[in-house]
Amino acid sequence: MIHPTLSSLRTFLHLLAISIWLGGQIVLAGVVPSLRRSNPDALTNIAKGYAKIAWPAMFVIVLTGVWGLSETNVGERSSAYMFTLALKMLLVASAVTATLIHSYGTSKLSKGLGGAIGLLATLFAAYCGVLLAHVG
Repeated sequence: MIHPTLSSLRTFLHLLAISIWLGGQIVLAGVVPSLRRSNPDALTNIAKGYAKIAWPAMFVIVLTGVWGLSETNVGERSSAYMFTLALKMLLVASAVTATLIHSYGTSKLSKGLGGAIGLLATLFAAYCGVLLAHVG
């Protein structure tokens, strides 16, 4: 068996947290339209329940991301790597901001746009992470 390291643990925790954050958003995007019609009261409870695991997951994403970055010699990375890393950070910040707008907004517009932008920003941030992993 390959011996586990702190680096492999960090990567595992990062991917697990991303799975919770992103996977939950995708599942909710699929079930919200049906729930809105059939049981709108359940929607609030489901959203609150998801938030209880999603926000800690985002904390783990940021924590493990900073941890990984602290172990990367960014001075030796190409400008393309640095651009992709900066884009990923911007996308994560956008995802968090949009999700906060979605969570605390009161209008249909803020909920709809916040949710959609949050999901898209998360998807693109995850893809940037894949790009970075393939050159690292």
